[in-house]
Amino acid sequence: MANSPDRTIRVGIIGVGQIGQRHIETYRSIPGVEVAAICGRRLEPTREVAQRFGIPEVHTGVHELLARPDLEAVDVCLHNNLHRPVTVAALEAGKHVYCEKPMAGSYRDAEAMLAAARRSGRMLAIQLATLFAPETKAAELLIRQDALGKLYYASSAGVRRRGRPYVDGYGTPAFVQKELAGGGALYDMGVYHLGQVLFLLGNPQPGRISGRLYQETELDPVRKEESGYNVEELGVGFVQLAGGISLQVFEAWAAHLGSHPGSVILGSRGGIQLTPFTFYHNQGDMELDSTTDLKSLEWRLHTVRGFGNAYDGPQEHWIAALQGRVSLMPTAEVALNAMLISEGITLSDRLGREVTAEEVVAQSPTTALPLP
Repeated sequence: MANSPDRTIRVGIIGVGQIGQRHIETYRSIPGVEVAAICGRRLEPTREVAQRFGIPEVHTGVHELLARPDLEAVDVCLHNNLHRPVTVAALEAGKHVYCEKPMAGSYRDAEAMLAAARRSGRMLAIQLATLFAPETKAAELLIRQDALGKLYYASSAGVRRRGRPYVDGYGTPAFVQKELAGGGALYDMGVYHLGQVLFLLGNPQPGRISGRLYQETELDPVRKEESGYNVEELGVGFVQLAGGISLQVFEAWAAHLGSHPGSVILGSRGGIQLTPFTFYHNQGDMELDSTTDLKSLEWRLHTVRGFGNAYDGPQEHWIAALQGRVSLMPTAEVALNAMLISEGITLSDRLGREVTAEEVVAQSPTTALPLP
């Protein structure tokens, strides 16, 4: 189809649970997009969602939705181990695909998704909201202006006090079952922070990886039994990236901590703490800690640089790319490397030693479930 900033993009949603409905709400706020059909496993709940949002067409079979010639793109909002089969089927059906994070339940499955996108010539985007955060834009500007100099170290970090899905009071047991999710904190939260840091570093290729997984914080016994909880609450790791960059990983659904510095990036001339955003640098004999008005930055990017809504969020960017207004950011490539690191930490923990990226790739299983 011809690219036009005014062209309406007709999208189908596959999966209409909590996340799918959130995606629908976001699309309703974006000019130039129409959610034309939805697909859910059970007919009546899917019909209820369609009625609530005014969506005209309802399907219970993925292939049935993918056969629609009026849909240009689909949005995959299913459990992690269903990402590969549905995404690949959609790409092979000629649809562009926007998929929830993490990219899949394993590196092998994520790699297959990107390969299918390249074979089909269709766009594949992964929901990495942190790439569109104001602090990411500020850090990217500084790095692009060489204000940090040579980048050599980064930490990717996310910490919750007690934020494990279901067992701590939100979400469903599917988030904490390896058979559906692939992993725990590293896969659910870690992809956001890893993706953000990898993107700012230029997405360097991982080399050697070491790490440990933990499930130590006490669980409510009833919720533990009901949930089938068998994934990590804390993942820690150390990664050697291409270009001599070292990366530390600390991702916790549950940790006895009050505060944590979060993700940082260090360079030869300056350093950045992403949250709260601070730029550390020296001027002669002075050591300066610089902050910025992130709202003012967003205003200037919109009004002076003419970004419009193309970088306001992952779905806004996805639609802008489909309309030809901007080039698609490499969210799939970044999410693939984040998956490689998360699986590398998992493999290192299992083997009790450092592993190479090549070992992770060679040993990565497929965890994909049958196409629903």
